[in-house]
Amino acid sequence: MNILFELVKENTKAVVPIALIVVLLNYTLVPLGLPLILRFLAGAVLIIFGLSLFLLGVEIGITPMGSLTGSSLVKTNKLSLVLLAGLALGFSISIAEPGLMVLAQQVDFVTLGAISSPLLLVVVSIGLAILVAFGFLRVFFNISLKVFLLACYILIFILAFFTQPEFLAIAFDASGATTGILAVPFLLALAVGIARLRKDSKASEEDSFGLVAIASVGAIMAVMVLNIIIGTREYTVATLEPIQVESVRILQPFLGFIPGAVYESFVSLLPLTVGLFLLQKILFKLDRKPFERLVKGFLYAFIGLIIFLIGVNGGFMEVSAELGLRLAMLDNKVWLVLTAFFLGFFTILAEPAVFVLTHQIEDVTSGYVKRRAVGLALSIGVGFAVALATIRIVLPAVQLWHVLLPGYIVAISMMYFVPTLFVGIAFDAGGVATGPMTATFILAFVQGAASAFPGANLLRDGFGMIALVAMAPILTLQVLGFIFQARSQKQGVDSDAQA
Repeated sequence: MNILFELVKENTKAVVPIALIVVLLNYTLVPLGLPLILRFLAGAVLIIFGLSLFLLGVEIGITPMGSLTGSSLVKTNKLSLVLLAGLALGFSISIAEPGLMVLAQQVDFVTLGAISSPLLLVVVSIGLAILVAFGFLRVFFNISLKVFLLACYILIFILAFFTQPEFLAIAFDASGATTGILAVPFLLALAVGIARLRKDSKASEEDSFGLVAIASVGAIMAVMVLNIIIGTREYTVATLEPIQVESVRILQPFLGFIPGAVYESFVSLLPLTVGLFLLQKILFKLDRKPFERLVKGFLYAFIGLIIFLIGVNGGFMEVSAELGLRLAMLDNKVWLVLTAFFLGFFTILAEPAVFVLTHQIEDVTSGYVKRRAVGLALSIGVGFAVALATIRIVLPAVQLWHVLLPGYIVAISMMYFVPTLFVGIAFDAGGVATGPMTATFILAFVQGAASAFPGANLLRDGFGMIALVAMAPILTLQVLGFIFQARSQKQGVDSDAQA
């Protein structure tokens, strides 16, 4: 229970800054009314406890399953089995990712069901699964991560020419949303096991990073291919209307979402649960107590996911969209952009996964790159990314590809001048930045802002924020890689050897 207490504390730190910003805006620029604020706070409490319980399940059940799978597959020394496991597990973790579930629901809502939530979940999960399998092949055949990522992004740039703007935004958002609080720890644990295929210890360490980045590429490609298959279409887009404060009910919306949350959680975790029992029979062969602990972890994750989805849908995202809509309706749009910046800044600063990442970088660089510097750099980068998402709405001439294309060209070019270890960490960090708060509150905030502009398209302009947030750490951490390399060379240390 000490683990659960720590998780509750960490998630409270992640939600409190957002809650304070909402309450502050309620008493200054955009009065929302007490009933709506109480519904938001109730949703926030449910999200804190739901996420904590879910992460407890991930820590004691799902992540150990990833470590066991990686090490067990290496022992078999059968490439076909490794690839098959990569496909099955990649699909299972993606379809159960809370951030992707929320994004798929939002796409379904905005397109009035034309792009259904189940379709997007399955397509993205298939794409991620295929690239996870290719990630295993990369390690097996000793292919450079830099070369592999370069080839992947060249293919993405080619596919982008045949992808309509609406799907471009969804594709890059999906890549960030699918590598979230479930997929990242599982894939990292899996990567450590698979990296043992390499006998060279330094190469094995480098191969422990990069699988998350490769997996996210699969999500982008899958959505683009879906668009090419179904062809260019015009979509009727939903509209968001201001909430009538006098009609707001506090608890009833939460009760209405319980059946749907139970069903979605069950369906999402079913493939991974089936995989656990199959792997126990075929590979793990654990004793009763260790296996029961894994099963208990899955049960915690199931209950936590239900509570999380109820909190998100019952009031958290609705208030966020309302906040974005009302700020966008103000004459001075600077308040919208400033609020977006501070939401991004404080959200990433409080993400539990960022805490883990910054400690990891400080350890890997032997203290050369301080975790506080990393955290501050990430916060500023993500803050500007969220602000840029709102600037796209205020200035319709600024399209998503105007930012993503040069951004990724710079990021890919930097790969060849940065220590290899930092390349893997930087591209993996996109999944860390796009945590549950980004995929819920900030996504809804940007969509609410987009709905307030007559010239804006909720489908085209309301999505793309997660893509911008996912790109920010890639650039930021590679810059830190430059700094580490420069300091190492100045003190006569080989940066690659040190890393």
